[in-house]
Parts: sequence; C-alpha cells; structure tokens
Amino acid sequence: MEALFDASVQEVSRLLGLTDAEKSVLEDADAAASELVTSEFESYVQRKYNDQVPVILRRHNLMGVPIASKYGGRGARQLVQALFMERMGQVGMGVVTFADVHQCLGSLVIQDWGNEEQRSRYLPRAATGDVVLAYGLTEPEAGSDPGSLKTTFVRDGSSYRLTGSKYLISNGSVATNMIVFAYPAEGGKGPSAFVVDTKQKGFEVDMRLEEKVGLFTSDTSLLSLTDLAVPKEDLLGVEGKGFSVAYSALLNGRIGIGSGCVGVMEDCLNQVRERATSRVQHGKPIGKHQLIQKQVAFIESSLESCRWLVYRAALKKDEYEKDISNLALRGEADRLSAVAKYMSSRSAFESADRALQIFGGFGYSIMSPVAKHFLDTRVARIYEGTDEIMELKIASSVLGREFEAYR
Repeated sequence: MEALFDASVQEVSRLLGLTDAEKSVLEDADAAASELVTSEFESYVQRKYNDQVPVILRRHNLMGVPIASKYGGRGARQLVQALFMERMGQVGMGVVTFADVHQCLGSLVIQDWGNEEQRSRYLPRAATGDVVLAYGLTEPEAGSDPGSLKTTFVRDGSSYRLTGSKYLISNGSVATNMIVFAYPAEGGKGPSAFVVDTKQKGFEVDMRLEEKVGLFTSDTSLLSLTDLAVPKEDLLGVEGKGFSVAYSALLNGRIGIGSGCVGVMEDCLNQVRERATSRVQHGKPIGKHQLIQKQVAFIESSLESCRWLVYRAALKKDEYEKDISNLALRGEADRLSAVAKYMSSRSAFESADRALQIFGGFGYSIMSPVAKHFLDTRVARIYEGTDEIMELKIASSVLGREFEAYR
C-alpha cells in the first residue's frame, strides 16, 4: 500500500494550502492506516468485526479528527476530514464505516446541534475514544423514507421514554452512545433526536448481523428499545426538529463515504499496477495486453474524476460552515455531496470489479487484496443514501424544489 503523500495529495496540499497542523493529521492517518492493514486483513478473512480499529485510531489521536480543539479534537475542516477518510478507504470500507459513523454522523452532529453542556459532556470523550458513537435512524420498515419511522417516545416527567427497533446500525453493538430518532407517541410534531446511553436498561442488541455480502469488519446490528429512559438533557436540538438533525448528519456522512470510496479506487489502482506489471501470461506481463490496459485506464480516470468531486464538495461544506445562515450555500453543499457520493460509490464498485478481473481467478478469493473492495463497495451505493435517492436529490437540485419527488 502506498503512502498517503503521493503526488496527487501533495498537489492538493500545494493548491489548497494545507497548514502544518493539517498535514500532521494526514501523517498520523498514514501511520494508522499502515498499522491497520494486518488486523483488517485477518479480521476480514475470519469475517468478524475488527476491534483494533478504535484502538489504533485512538493511539494515533484520530478518533476526534473533526472535533473542535477546545473539546480535545484535531479541529479538522471538512477537506482534511475527507483526506483522512480517503486514507482509511485504502485499508477498506470497514474502517471507513466505523470512522464515518463515529465522527461524521456522531461527533459532528453533537458539535453542530448540541448545547454547550452536551458538547462538553460528550465530545472530549469521543475525541479520546472513551465514547464510541452510532447513528440510529434506519428501521426494518424505514430506510430511504425516514417518515416511516415507528420508534416513538413519550414524556415522563424529567425524561423521555423510547420504544422501537433500529436495523442495520453500524457500530450498533460496540457504541457507548447512539443518536436515536423517534416520533412522539401521541402524534403531531415531527421526530426528535436523542443521545442514548446504550448501557441503559431497555436498550438491547438483538442481533449482530454477520450474514452480510461484505463489510465483514464493520459491526452491524439489530437493536430494540423498550421503555428506554432518556433524560431531558439528552434531547438533541429542538423537539420535533429531528429531520434537520438527520439531514445535516447525512450531508457530512456522504462526503465521508465518497472520500472512502476514493481511497478504495487508489488501492485498486496500486494493486492492479503491481499485478499487471508482474503477472506473466502468454509470454509477457499482462499489462502489455490492451484489454488489461483498458481496465487500468478506467480505474485511473474514475479515481481522478471522483477525487476532485469529493474535494469540491468538502470545500463547499467548509464554505457553508463559515456562513451557516446562508441557505444557498447549504443547498450547494448538499447537492455536491450527493453528486460526490453517487459518483464515487458507483465508480469504486466498478473499479473494484475491474481490478478483480485483472487479478483473474485469484481475485475471486477473499485472500486477494481486491476482493474485499468488490464486496464492500456494493453497500456504499445503499447506505447514507441509495443511488436512487441521490439521483432524485441531484435532479431536483437542477430542476427546482417544485420537482422534488416526495413533496
């Protein structure tokens, strides 16, 4: 695996002016990624959650990359967070998923929507890894349509009581705290967001979902909440405004997943370069065969195209963070994050498929360095916004809000 600071990232540093502190984040990411390779491979072939991911990220001070420095984090802007996730993508989407959920869907949401007491209580511990976060939106009957959520809450004096199920929750059985979305049982307002303690009575891990197509090293769980007491101090944002919390989280997460997919394409390119120049068939390296070169050209073109889509989305999000009252900027960041996630996830899956083809029979084994990318990137076209939902978002951003499919 090549180091992060290849010519392309050096060019980003030069063009976009990364500071020394930002470069140090990426140097630490490079060291952590190199250290993660062995445990990620061993866990993958055993089809189990890689419990070394939080350990190694903690060791390199990478659990709180986007958390503000006053709360103990690295204070990274979205572009640097994207570059960090890109490097994790070279190791695998299992690592990307853990980091994306903990940081983009968890820490950033508390930082953006929590009050000062909540930030002070959760973010320093999230930055050290003493708190691991998950994001509980999806349910058995509510995926692309969060309006179908069945989880409800009732008010009970100084607390809320939540009841329902959450499904396909990444970090679900390893998280200490989870952002959970629920509707009021009496109806009326929209959903609310809560920070839930997973050790609290009434929170149960019903099943760790291990019979997945891929993403073996990422924890995925089915959860149940039964009369789960949540103190009123753990309501996140304003009651009834949970969708605003959810959608802002997904904007962050889509850039994170897009960045991870760019990293996958980088690793695919590195792997096929080695394979194509060393594997000999019909008396010459297979890289001299034109049809192999066609596959290599596709991966390289996809990588360069998607890399800059992701960076542009990250830069627009950074621009919006400096002027959060500017709804036009927010709309642009949302649109670009959808484009970046849509194109990167599809291109990463196609690139992994072509890399597997170059590897031939060995590529079809999960012992190969490209098979995991083929298996894992398929879910990138589903979670945090399916291809179809991304297409609708992109189209309505071009045609106008009156053309939104679900108005």
